[in-house]
Amino acid sequence: MPASILSCLYAFIACLGFSLVFNLRGWKILTASLGGALGWLVFLLSTPVLNDLLQYFLATLVLSIYAEILARVQKAPVITFQIVAILPLVPGSGIYRTMELAISGNTSAFLETGLHTLAIAGSLSLGILLVSTLARLGSRVLRRAGAR
Repeated sequence: MPASILSCLYAFIACLGFSLVFNLRGWKILTASLGGALGWLVFLLSTPVLNDLLQYFLATLVLSIYAEILARVQKAPVITFQIVAILPLVPGSGIYRTMELAISGNTSAFLETGLHTLAIAGSLSLGILLVSTLARLGSRVLRRAGAR
């Protein structure tokens, strides 16, 4: 089995565990976990083409669109699917390395790693913000068009 498919399976299993921790029920467990695997797949497929910040941004865009669609289909809050699906993309190792470098006293590497980790977190936030803003704007436009 290719490494990328196996990696997506691991992302799915990790998201499945967090779905249970977050007390999701029924189909929400499966669909939220599939969102995590989808985000990770987009991240992996964009590796040869984009730099890492754009990879995180694109993967977050895709999984946020997925979460917006699922929220409307399953009549649940968007955050239900977004939180679980974004977990494979969270830069946990970057945060760990940043703190490790801070404790060891390596200031230049600490700043470099910390700023890069912060940039990754920012691109995740921007992806979510862009999709949720456009979804909210689109629903208002549709609501106003339906009222006329």
